[in-house]
Amino acid sequence: MSKLESRKKYFSLGLVVSFATVLSAIVITACTDQAKAFKINYIYKEASKPGLVAKIGDKEVSREMVENESKSEFFELMTRRWELEKAIIDKMVADEIIGAAAKKAGMSQEDFLNKKILPKEIKITDKEYKQFVADKHIPEAQINPQIKERIMAYLQNMKKDDIKNAFVANGAKGMKIEFYDPKPKMVVNVEAGSGSPVYGKEGAPITIVEFSDFQCPFCSRGAETVTQLKKKYGSKVRLVFKHFPLPMHHEARPAAEASMCVNEQGSDKFWKFHDLAFKNQDKLDKANLEKYAKESGADVAKYNECVNSKKFADYIQKDMAYGETIGVKSTPTFFVNGQLISGAVPIEKFSEVIDDELEARK
Repeated sequence: MSKLESRKKYFSLGLVVSFATVLSAIVITACTDQAKAFKINYIYKEASKPGLVAKIGDKEVSREMVENESKSEFFELMTRRWELEKAIIDKMVADEIIGAAAKKAGMSQEDFLNKKILPKEIKITDKEYKQFVADKHIPEAQINPQIKERIMAYLQNMKKDDIKNAFVANGAKGMKIEFYDPKPKMVVNVEAGSGSPVYGKEGAPITIVEFSDFQCPFCSRGAETVTQLKKKYGSKVRLVFKHFPLPMHHEARPAAEASMCVNEQGSDKFWKFHDLAFKNQDKLDKANLEKYAKESGADVAKYNECVNSKKFADYIQKDMAYGETIGVKSTPTFFVNGQLISGAVPIEKFSEVIDDELEARK
């Protein structure tokens, strides 16, 4: 079957753990700095010609003009629409396959599912529970017996879904299933530029350019996903790190400048600093940044001289300006061989793009 379940697992978690702090960390996937909207008394009427969205005085505003103003947001909207459409088709396929099997067995679809496909008892091990809590960054202090019970129920449902999906996937092998709506694709010509921290070798088939913010909690999750991608794809992946500290994160820009002072002493030192900073986002003051630089293997005297002179202040500003020109609105934002992936999304989202890119190069 499709990657629907990975998407379900990611977005439905908010239904299980309902504390505001945890919910916001799961439903929202990116840090963003948005201005408040202002009220305008529009006159709503039918357009005078196709493709016209608005008229400001004598100036006609076309749909293309509007979409060009914010390509990344429109792309994300089209992608979400496609994913919802695909999820509905997936469900129809599952209903068709399970329904046919139930009819053949002379049973209702519900009875067939519960008696023939699903086991009577679904067990969740303590290891699986702890791994889930760790992966989703759920604070232990917020987990009471009721919340734990709901998490366990959620994990049981996910196991049930996996069993059902395996049955459906097997049944779908003999069916002709066509889908006529191609997945939206947005490819941006992204330049790595000189001086950016880089992991991996030049010429790797996959280049991931990441715009990130050391104080953004979603960027920390994005960094963990990138680590998983390094392990999964090895030398096939090259990562380019670019800075996009948001205004409301007051320690993000100093951390970005500090990281570049470490980077000039070696990219291996930068990535160690990178990991330390993201693991300690609540401790990004000057003293701790110096500590992370030292732990990363940097020469502290050279590091302090660089930081105090604000050597990389303009560099960070240029990264931000470049990000804005190619449509970066929030962090983390990734471009996988130019294809936009926005937010702290599961590794499966990256793998869909990467696997397609690698297949196309065979």
